[in-house]
Amino acid sequence: MQAGFQVNTQVIGDHANKLVLDAYEDLIQQTNTKALRHRVEHAQILRLADIPRFAELGVVASMQATHATSDKNMAEDRVGPDRIEGAYAWHKLLKANAVIAAGSDSPVESANPFFGLHASVTRQDHNNQPAKGWYPNEKMTVTQALNSFTVAAAYSAHQEKSIGQLNPGMKADFILIDQDLVKGNPQTIWQTQVLETWINGIKVFDIASKPTNNL
Repeated sequence: MQAGFQVNTQVIGDHANKLVLDAYEDLIQQTNTKALRHRVEHAQILRLADIPRFAELGVVASMQATHATSDKNMAEDRVGPDRIEGAYAWHKLLKANAVIAAGSDSPVESANPFFGLHASVTRQDHNNQPAKGWYPNEKMTVTQALNSFTVAAAYSAHQEKSIGQLNPGMKADFILIDQDLVKGNPQTIWQTQVLETWINGIKVFDIASKPTNNL
């Protein structure tokens, strides 16, 4: 921060998150670098009292939704029924006006962003379990999930003026897909296929011309 860099710190546990937020708070005041959008990578398990601090400090919660669906079978056993309330707490963070920038944590998880979108919206695995989602009160809406992977992700990297949206003067980076994520069945989001990929207005992938394996 003293050198003018955006600081990204990998933090998982609730006490570790508190320590990092404490350090950020102190150093942001000393260096006047709130505008740099310092980040916490994972922000996975939080004390409830620390959730509002992300927005207050201007710190981005850089999170990976698939961690919740990968960890759901053992997470509560590790942290207990009280601390789990602040774990993978996307709805609580958004309600507190935090910015959630989504990612995959590849190669720990799949780099496929549709896996993350599916986990964000359903809190389910690919077998649609649990039936109503794991801690379903923490689900994102489809709009919130898409925002986390696009607008918020660009914002977290200081690139919101060039990518993350389709607006005049910005790069025409976009994909065409085989289903409507907003109106379709949320449980099939992870199965979405990309038909075309465009980068800066140039088509770089078309599934129609993709080589096939006839063996």
